[in-house]
Amino acid sequence: MQAQNLSSGAAKATTPARHLVATAIIGAAVIGYLVHKTPESRIRLESLSQMANTLGELSETDAAVVAQLLANNASRGAARHA
Repeated sequence: MQAQNLSSGAAKATTPARHLVATAIIGAAVIGYLVHKTPESRIRLESLSQMANTLGELSETDAAVVAQLLANNASRGAARHA
């Protein structure tokens, strides 16, 4: 992305906030998990959300949504295999 700086005519690169990047990456992992429902996509979502949480870049609300998604799909998977 580029933003115009009013004091200069040259375009300068902007960097999005880390929490926004983390949210985007985890959002993509959530979509991948919901679409594919593979063990690999689940592990990817768990790993990314744990890493973002450890780094303090995942809000409590977002962490709760991911945890609920993983818990709901784990219980559904167990019910299917029972």
